[in-house]
Amino acid sequence: MSTRIATLVGATGGAGTTRLTVESAALLAATGRSVAVFDAAVQTQGLAAYTDGRIDSDLTALLTGEADLAETLYEMGLDLPGTVSLCPAHAPFERLARAKTAGAANRFEQQLAAAAISHDAVLVDTPPIGGNQAIAAVEAADRVGIVAPDSYRGNDGLALAQERLADIGHSATVVIANHADEGPVAADVAVPESSVTTPREAPACVPTDEQFTPAVGAAVEQLLGFDIDIEPQKSGRLSGLLG
Repeated sequence: MSTRIATLVGATGGAGTTRLTVESAALLAATGRSVAVFDAAVQTQGLAAYTDGRIDSDLTALLTGEADLAETLYEMGLDLPGTVSLCPAHAPFERLARAKTAGAANRFEQQLAAAAISHDAVLVDTPPIGGNQAIAAVEAADRVGIVAPDSYRGNDGLALAQERLADIGHSATVVIANHADEGPVAADVAVPESSVTTPREAPACVPTDEQFTPAVGAAVEQLLGFDIDIEPQKSGRLSGLLG
């Protein structure tokens, strides 16, 4: 049975976890799968930058019971066989505070499980473990990946992330070195820089990129257990993505 819920935890702030989560979701959509992406990083609210149009109801409204799941999912306008639906955090401070409670964290776990029923995969963009939402994202996940920038700072953050996971009774399924360039991070998968630099230009993995796309594919395969056969073409067109 394939894994349904996967949490990507940033080893440090600025690890590029949000971007890698979106890229992973897009690659899964390229294989015809439906994917839901949730923003557990409610403080920084990075997933909102990838969401098209106005955000009326967000993740914090879902966690406080002011909206249901369908109201908080926004489909990315991707020309792919599958779909990517984003559940961003985009809230005023008052609701943000209420969404950080232990009760809201319990509701978060429940909503992730509900999304797994209606989607082929659920990905959670998660900050360094410290708050209730991050812990809930790990507790709900079938598998957990740590995303560490390939630097000495990232290497130190990786060690701390592994310790914090152990503290709550979990371990990483896969360690991903992001922005990899023969740095110090010992990882299972190395993902290089891509040519795309802004959220509005993402995803970069589709159409295929000869280096970036296979690296994201390797990360997805190890994290989720899905087989993804990638055959990049020089023309840059998407080809050979099989579930």
